[in-house]
Amino acid sequence: MPDSTIRTAPLRTLFLVTSMPVGGAETLLVNLVRRLDRDRVVPEICCLKERGPLGEMLAGEIPVHAEFIEKKSDFRVVGRLARLMRDRKIDAVVTVGAGDKMFWGRIAAWWAGVPVVCSALHSTGWPDGVGRLNRLLTPITDAFIGVAERHGRFLVECERFPQTKVAVIPNGVDTDRFAPGIDVEQLRHELGIPHAAPVAVIVAALRPEKNHELFLEVALRVTRQVPEARFLVVGDGPERERLETRARQLSLADCLTFLGTRSDIPALLNVADVNVLTSDNEANPVSILEAMSCATPTVATNVGSVSESVLEGHTGYVAPPGDADRLAGWVVELMNNPLRRERMGSAARQMVVERWSLDAMVHGYEDLIAGLYEKKTGVVLDFPERLPEIANTLEVAAKPEPEPEMEALEPALA
Repeated sequence: MPDSTIRTAPLRTLFLVTSMPVGGAETLLVNLVRRLDRDRVVPEICCLKERGPLGEMLAGEIPVHAEFIEKKSDFRVVGRLARLMRDRKIDAVVTVGAGDKMFWGRIAAWWAGVPVVCSALHSTGWPDGVGRLNRLLTPITDAFIGVAERHGRFLVECERFPQTKVAVIPNGVDTDRFAPGIDVEQLRHELGIPHAAPVAVIVAALRPEKNHELFLEVALRVTRQVPEARFLVVGDGPERERLETRARQLSLADCLTFLGTRSDIPALLNVADVNVLTSDNEANPVSILEAMSCATPTVATNVGSVSESVLEGHTGYVAPPGDADRLAGWVVELMNNPLRRERMGSAARQMVVERWSLDAMVHGYEDLIAGLYEKKTGVVLDFPERLPEIANTLEVAAKPEPEPEMEALEPALA
């Protein structure tokens, strides 16, 4: 084979987002780009709008480009993005989420002649619903990335993407950082939680689709059966003021605390006896995987691919969306049964380690991008072998220590 068909240089890959606020998908992207093997993929990030706090943080580590669009109908964004892609000699573009970045990013990549064009999606509805215009660009898209098996089927059956173009790369968490056994006595004291009080936590951005109002209704019902119970709301967002008002109206002020964005999510998940998620739509929520990794069982609405991780009676319980009574019943059940909590938590931890490690997700992206590049260009990539060698994207490999900068900002929101 001629030398001209072999490439040893890593693939320059541009991840295109709207911005990088503190949120679940953005935190996932930070973890991904930090862990990518620089012998295989060299990442850059492009924000259509401002960088946001996580973008500013990453700017000290990798190129983070920003401010490419002035308004929704700013058609000149295509030229600006294409110019960036040519100047940076980009080999692959991955748009993250639906909406404008998915549309303009793929058009610009096509215009710039980028060999590989992918779209990663993280939900089964708003804000990741794919509209008609984005579907029209399916022919110029090499892969649509789902985050769970059921999510992949959703992309085929509901979003109507070709099955041959849908790839599933499960979300992954750092199972070393998110682990059980953290000493949390001092944290419980700081939070004003009595020693024996059971705790339920929700970790999610305060946005409408997360339906925190349902969590408040669940808390109200739980306190009627477990008066000593305490509730933690971790995360921030546009719904905060309204939710705080609603909590006061429900007389929950003495047992429920809004903590905002926190840097100690693993410790908070160790404080909790039950993790709760009340979303109206999800795909494969990272907050559930992080709770499972900390051996904390979950009670959640049965939306998206939640039931792939929250196995009924094994790692937690699910209930129909909006069903406060059923959700509260399961929370009470777990609060009153420590042995069941421990059994479910251990099963949850084992399941995450086996199926949803951060390294498995990273290798999935590396392999997908490399495979598409070889297929599209005919070039053979000659990269160093991984150590330890990974047979498939679901095997678990050793992981380095977590980055201290991420611990300072990471909210790990769903």
